[in-house]
Amino acid sequence: MDFQVRGEGCFAATGGQAFSADKPAVFLVHGAGMDHSVWVFQTRYLAHHGWSVAALDLPGHGRSKGTPLASIDAIADWLVEAMDALGASKAALVGHSMGAIASLSAAARHSTRVSALACCGVAAKMPVHPDLLAAAEANEQEAIDMINAWAHGSAAHMGGHPASGLWLLGGGDRLLGRAESGVLHADLAACNAYGDGMAHAAALTCPALFLLGARDRMTPAKVGRALAAAAPQAEVDVIEDCGHMMMTERPEESLQALSRFLSANAGSQQEELSDAAGAGRA
Repeated sequence: MDFQVRGEGCFAATGGQAFSADKPAVFLVHGAGMDHSVWVFQTRYLAHHGWSVAALDLPGHGRSKGTPLASIDAIADWLVEAMDALGASKAALVGHSMGAIASLSAAARHSTRVSALACCGVAAKMPVHPDLLAAAEANEQEAIDMINAWAHGSAAHMGGHPASGLWLLGGGDRLLGRAESGVLHADLAACNAYGDGMAHAAALTCPALFLLGARDRMTPAKVGRALAAAAPQAEVDVIEDCGHMMMTERPEESLQALSRFLSANAGSQQEELSDAAGAGRA
């Protein structure tokens, strides 16, 4: 699906169903250097089970035009503008890594627009090693190699893809490698500068799920739990034998957790849609 925000072309995958403002909406937000394709398994299921789905390409990523946004809060504000562009007065946000802290920022700072929040592979702070930042700034393959190695759990390094014949590390290499020059560095710099995770978690007014990988070396489960403890309405789900890339490493388990959480917290959106429909008939 093509749409526009701030006069620039943007893209979101909808899971094979047209996005409709008449159904509860869920926006999925990818991590640094990535795009909508990381959500392919979850997107299609949710779109065929009652949700209007927008798996976004952030500015400068995937099929969206423009340049990468310079800060996590800037990404959060853009998410709300994307909701406006698609006619969604309220949505559930599901974010991974950089997308998780951007979704956290959006839910904390635009609380009336977010009905539920799911943060996958998340921490209150995401400092980036100077060597990785330097390699990303120089557009060196080493940056991709470092991220790919650390993002995947041990099972993925041995094979481990649920679909026979597919290679998680190879897929990760191609995913990060197709980003435009400068995109990965901009994203990593935004993550490195973010420091408001605890404050944003404490400010949440919506239900929140923190979906964590037991073997995540980039955002360890213990720091995800600490962030969840700061949120008023939080639950934690830890996927065993899983690294940072739970959507692709453990797609079925990730979908089950997300689907359960979203279904349990679709009520506020459904009530708002019903009220709007009633007002229209009146």
